[in-house]
Order: sequence, then C-alpha cells, then structure tokens
Amino acid sequence: MRLIQISDCHLYADPMARSRRGLPAHQLEAVVKAVDADRPDLVLVTGDISQDESEAAYRLATERLSELDCPWFWIPGNHDDVALMGAERDILPEVEAGHWRLLQLDTQLVGETTGQLGEEALAALGARLAEDDRPTLIAMHHPPLAVGSAWIDALGLVDADGFWEVLDGYPQVKMVLCGHVHQAFHGVMSLAHGRVDVYACPSTSDQFLPGSEDFAVDEASRPGYRVVELKREGEWQTWVERVDI
Repeated sequence: MRLIQISDCHLYADPMARSRRGLPAHQLEAVVKAVDADRPDLVLVTGDISQDESEAAYRLATERLSELDCPWFWIPGNHDDVALMGAERDILPEVEAGHWRLLQLDTQLVGETTGQLGEEALAALGARLAEDDRPTLIAMHHPPLAVGSAWIDALGLVDADGFWEVLDGYPQVKMVLCGHVHQAFHGVMSLAHGRVDVYACPSTSDQFLPGSEDFAVDEASRPGYRVVELKREGEWQTWVERVDI
C-alpha cells in the first residue's frame, strides 16, 4: 500500500493570501497534483490545515484535496479550529491501511503551540493497541522527540515521555508520522522491544531551516511530501519528494 503524507498547509480564507515565501493555496494545489501523479492508495494530512482558523480555509483545503484520486484523511494541528475542521470533514481516530493499522491522534493543546495527549488519551491509546497486534503506524501533529532545531523542540509534545511509556509495551508500533516541523526529518526512539522510527515531511507552504537555534525559514528549499510504501510483515520504505512551484 502506498501512503503519502502531506502537512502544514497553513491556508487562509483568501486563496491569494501570501505566507512568508509564497501562496499557500497555490503551493498546495501544485503538491496535490504531484501527489496524485504518484498514484497513492491513501493520503494523510498531518495538521495545520488553516493559518487563520476560518471556515473558508477548510473549505478551500477540501476542494484542493478532493482532486486526489484516492481517499484522504486529516488530523488537527496547533493552528486548527477542530470544530470548523470537523464540520467540513470528519476527523477519524483510525484509518484502514491494508495489512497495517493506522491510528490518528489529536495532540492539539488549545491556545498553545506545544502539543499534548493527556492522561485520558494515553490510556485510550494503550487500550486500542492492546486490541490488535497488526503492524501499526501512528499519525500525530507534534513530534514526540527532538528534531534538532532548538526552537521547534521547545514546541513539541509536552508529554512525550508518557507517549513512549505506552508504546514500550506494544512492539507492533513500527513508526510515527508527524507534522509541525516543516522539514524532512527522520529520528529513532529505542525501546525495550526494539526501535520506533519517527518521520516528518516538508510543508506544502513555507519550509523551516533544519538545525536552527531560532526561528528561520529555509529559503532554498521547496514544498514536498513523504511517500511511505507499507509492506507485509511490518516492513516499509519511505522517501521525500519535492515539488517545483
């Protein structure tokens, strides 16, 4: 199964509104066309759909994403209005992914840039994992480990330790896909049962400079997306594609 991850669209109600480096609506349209040409089986959007938290921004996102010739799903990020987003299209806790299980988590902490799952959601995650031992991919907006940019790492998942404590009991969890970082990233968390790979992908809007101490836009980088080929027996291949604008 071919899964493609896109993230951090940061759309405005006005499709001609500019970000720091371009037109988010135009860039999303270009990314969607490139993604569709790669013939995915499903597309996952890992949060920050809207920048201005407007109904029109979610409607615009739905119009663009519905041009895909495959099912697509989304989760909220710290910039999103969950009520408006959910009114436009359902936010699902789980997605069918062939031989894999895909769990979607909401890490939004209302009013904050940082993310949090909370004790109730962590307990529910453990219960869900106990139900099924198929190879599992978890999608969330905030990265559950450091990505190497000090300012982003200060805005990650505040209860990451609790998240990894839950996963430590479930070796079927193979990988985490996250948004929020606006750059290609791969990290590894070593647990008692083995490793969990953590991936992020480029934004469809502005790119952040990897390894920066303070906020910085990567002016040389292009929008993009991550391709994940999910195979039997918990194996996979993944890579990042960039899109010319």
